[in-house]
Amino acid sequence: MSIFDKLKEKLNGVRRKWSNAIAGLFGGRIDDSFWEQLEDLLIAGDVGLESTESLVLEMKEYYENHHCDGNELLDYFQKIISSRLMSVPNMGMPLRIYEGRLTVIIMVGVNGSGKTTTTGKLALLYKNDGKNVIIAAADTFRAAAVEQLQVWGERVGIRVIAQRQGSDSAAVVFDAISAAKASKADILIVDTAGRLQSKHNLMEELGKVYRIVEREVGRENIESIIVLDSVIGQNAYRQAELFNEVASLTGVIMAKYDNTAKGGIILSIADKLKLPIRYVGLGESAEDLQLFNAEEFVKALFGSDERR
Repeated sequence: MSIFDKLKEKLNGVRRKWSNAIAGLFGGRIDDSFWEQLEDLLIAGDVGLESTESLVLEMKEYYENHHCDGNELLDYFQKIISSRLMSVPNMGMPLRIYEGRLTVIIMVGVNGSGKTTTTGKLALLYKNDGKNVIIAAADTFRAAAVEQLQVWGERVGIRVIAQRQGSDSAAVVFDAISAAKASKADILIVDTAGRLQSKHNLMEELGKVYRIVEREVGRENIESIIVLDSVIGQNAYRQAELFNEVASLTGVIMAKYDNTAKGGIILSIADKLKLPIRYVGLGESAEDLQLFNAEEFVKALFGSDERR
């Protein structure tokens, strides 16, 4: 099965719940009711109010200038989405790994987002690519997170730097950087605590972790990635906005983007925050963590090839 076919299969649920309804709308008359229904569907699909209004306005202008039929208008709609996604720098690009220099990937996100699982998947992807990878278990508030990474590390042969529950997470990160430098590791992946964005002290601690990493390796060698649960919709946008203030985010991994997610949150995050989607998680296995491809994503989401 090709990556495109696999993507289509994984997005079946999203298409049934959201994108098929949008595509079906273009089969009717293009009138005032059409535009109202389109707005409702986009907002219901977590595109967000501002992005929805901007999208609809751009489509109205195109329709008024071309007087096209619904199929052509739907094609144009998909081109707009692809274009907006691709206009964000580093959209769908692998994380920056420099030869001969330690790269630190800081993983942030709230509890339940899939952050710790995604950390393990990402580490395995890089190990399979021949990189020397170390994980820092800096989520010292949650013992299960440390244990989960230690079990994962033992199973796949990746070293995990950890301390006891309740330890200073910044100290764990400092020790992990020292160990990574001593062993000439290529990549250190830091799993931070699933700190709630409303907890000021925890966000401050995340800022401290970031400053230590910046001091030890330099900002140019940091990838700061937020893992978002695709299912939670516009709450994901708010999380990305707040975490970006303390961790200077360089990208997003959308986890759990399977048959329970809505389609629009990816566009909302890219369109409003200008943060690139680097990977998308489409299942439980490490192989289901795929580089995000905007054009293939839009084609799979709307089943473009099936309408030809």
